[in-house]
Amino acid sequence: MPKAYEVIADDIRRSIREGERRPGDRLPAETELAERYRRSVPTVQNALRVLSEEGLIDKRHGLGTFVRSPRTLAVRDNRRHQWEKDRARRPLPERAATGATEHDTGLDHQDLVFHARYREIEAPEELAEAFGVPEGTVLLERRYRTRCATETAPFNLVTSYLVRDMIAANPALLDETNEPWPGGTQHQLSTVGIEVARIEERFTARPPTPEEAADLELEPGTSVILLHKTSYDIEDRVVDISDVTLPGDRTELLFTTWLERW
Repeated sequence: MPKAYEVIADDIRRSIREGERRPGDRLPAETELAERYRRSVPTVQNALRVLSEEGLIDKRHGLGTFVRSPRTLAVRDNRRHQWEKDRARRPLPERAATGATEHDTGLDHQDLVFHARYREIEAPEELAEAFGVPEGTVLLERRYRTRCATETAPFNLVTSYLVRDMIAANPALLDETNEPWPGGTQHQLSTVGIEVARIEERFTARPPTPEEAADLELEPGTSVILLHKTSYDIEDRVVDISDVTLPGDRTELLFTTWLERW
């Protein structure tokens, strides 16, 4: 049997999903809800806490509790990598028309605000070992933040690492002002003769750090999904390592596995 606060949460959740309460609508005061559902104020508070953690409502200090505008969902399908590889050899206008974020969200590039920051670092032990290079080798660290123009939080937090000497033959790859790059990383690597052959992705989850919670504007209780992505070329060299922090309240992971016929 569901608990009393779960029944209240279910009813308010239904009213939001069915459009009875719309984004921006103010919910009745906690005392009024307690009277309506014939439950105590603490029970109502527990129900509102659940809905807040789900990202359905937003409590504004001194103003009340409001139905939250739904954030854009990003669906990360593992087939995106082949899609990116296919696009890497397309003409510039086609590459420039859409990118991975548009692919995941269904938005147009005009709907997005993109930010990139590059810097060179010396490879720490863990990254040096992963790339198979000496510790201290110069890496290009790239940080990406992309958001919907109508929202303030990015879809994710991305940090990517490339071995500088591996891409230095094309100076354009070292310049952050060339971002967003039409065709993404796979096309960037192709300009220096690197073809990506396979991509390995490892996922874990944990509570966010205070900085992550602030950057992604997460409600208390929302977890983040951590993606560690390693790209290998046709010679089995590691050519790109990316760490992606995904907000658990607006990210869906979709894996489609094709099975060989008997």
